[in-house]
Amino acid sequence: MSLLGLDMGSSACKAAAFDENGKLLSVAAREYSCYAPRPGWLEMDPQVMWSAAVQAIREAAAGTRDPVQALAVSSQGETFVPVDADGRAIGPALMNADNRAVDEVRQFEESMGKKGVYSITGCVLHPMYGLLKILWSKKNAPEVYSKAAKFLSVGDYVLARLGVAPFTDYSLASRLMALDVTRRVWSEDILSVAGIDVDRLAELRPSGTQAGVLSSSVAETLGLPTGAVVAVGGHDQPCGALGVGAVDAGDTADSAGTYECLAMTSDAPTLGDAAFSYSLNSYCHVVPNKYVTLAFFPAGVILRWFRDQFAEAEVQESKKTGTDVYSLLTSRLPDGPSGVLFTPHFIGSGNPTWNVLATGAVVGLTPTRTKYHLFKGILEGIACEILTNVSVLEDTVGSIALLRTTGGGAKSDFWLQLRADITRKRIAAMSSPEAVCLGAAILAGVGAGVYKDAQDGAKRAAALAKVYEPDADRTAEYSDQIRRYERLYPALAASEVY
Repeated sequence: MSLLGLDMGSSACKAAAFDENGKLLSVAAREYSCYAPRPGWLEMDPQVMWSAAVQAIREAAAGTRDPVQALAVSSQGETFVPVDADGRAIGPALMNADNRAVDEVRQFEESMGKKGVYSITGCVLHPMYGLLKILWSKKNAPEVYSKAAKFLSVGDYVLARLGVAPFTDYSLASRLMALDVTRRVWSEDILSVAGIDVDRLAELRPSGTQAGVLSSSVAETLGLPTGAVVAVGGHDQPCGALGVGAVDAGDTADSAGTYECLAMTSDAPTLGDAAFSYSLNSYCHVVPNKYVTLAFFPAGVILRWFRDQFAEAEVQESKKTGTDVYSLLTSRLPDGPSGVLFTPHFIGSGNPTWNVLATGAVVGLTPTRTKYHLFKGILEGIACEILTNVSVLEDTVGSIALLRTTGGGAKSDFWLQLRADITRKRIAAMSSPEAVCLGAAILAGVGAGVYKDAQDGAKRAAALAKVYEPDADRTAEYSDQIRRYERLYPALAASEVY
């Protein structure tokens, strides 16, 4: 028997089947696209997401000999789907990157203040949050708003299409900006300001709760066994944290993708003045009675930019030899610190400055610098940003001993060792390359009774593959470059270059 985790992202979905010990049995993915009817708006047809999910599930199920016993869904946050009483979409999904709800942000700021919203929800007031876009719909799309029986997150919507109760867990509920994260209930104060009835939101349940079982017709559509358990999943970042075993206070997951996201586990939400000043998100984990605090910034998008703009020769060589293009670039890097300071702020900075107007900067170019110095400077800049955010998390949440890293940035020994040397932290690569899907699969296993709870599932299924120890000599070599990097952003911001 196998467990299936479905991860519904913003541009693609992925389904992966695992055995109960976390071994990856099969994986399948499907891409989809949003559309922008106006500047700042981003929408998607929910049926497109559901069709992609069906295809990914069918392929993953067909790729394993072990029948799927249970499944759970991890999904992007902030996006919402308006549905009728049967769970069918009656309008487009307003996506997490949709920023139309600017006036609604002002309404909450005037009514409660930014700190007031943060102290309840752990969310830094921003138009991306689902509740604000629901409120926008109430004002500007009354024909959709009035017909909607429920406003569901993407994960809840998929549960509805699976034919089970569209429960929402505490982590996804947190991303609507409507949950009292300390009490784990929908906030009366927040909903009162929005003028939205609690009955129009999904019912709250802990992650891993059994939501129902697949009917014969739905099972046939998905290529899964009739009666397979469907469990409540959660938001993708906490699911990824579960998938790397970050389940106890101090455990920290590092998702090295388009955004570099550090998710630190704690026993209580981090809602104090320091966390607010750093714009940290702190909300419910998918692990019972635990919380995650996020610090993130753009990362992988910078690597792709470099590849597309400067590495055409390596791209062509990669096609001919079958060698990964980033491995080719890494093999040609100069020894020692590059001397190039590169801030990865291509789409604004993340924590702790949270400056949407910030842009990338390069300092230290000379006639002797090559594109390989620049590429190494990017890798060093990302590592320096990780160091900054590790310091922020330690200042607000607690000590970090180990970073459990997954994603594209976790595939290179050199990159991981560089991060260890610059951050002065132990870095772990995980055995499973699909941490988010594994986290969802663990929750499926909890719902099916395979695991006693999420901690038990993580202990059995989330394994470290290799740990990279900081090298004291290399850390010393980087001390001057780190010091210069730490001064760069404040200098640029003060000079109003951004």
